Amino acid sequence: MSTLTIVANIKANPDKIDLVKTELLKLVEVTRAEEGCINYDLHQDNENPAHFVFYENWASRELWQTHMNAPHLSAYMAATDGAVEAFTLNEMTSIR
Repeated sequence: MSTLTIVANIKANPDKIDLVKTELLKLVEVTRAEEGCINYDLHQDNENPAHFVFYENWASRELWQTHMNAPHLSAYMAATDGAVEAFTLNEMTSIR
């Protein structure tokens, strides 16, 4: 089975950028330690600081699903409730 690539776009409300960034940063180390996590890289747009992107690779979709149900992700969702303007997630497969 090929790895699963996730591209997650998070757009914070303009007055909540610092809150969202702080909470996203809390996810990085704990997620990188999860079984099946190949990489979990957080980016912030240079021209729009409210736009964050996670670029992730997982050993399988099942292990990514375990991550999606992890307590630290639930804590992030609770802490940023009402602070995120838009969220999109793409599940992708490398074709090269």
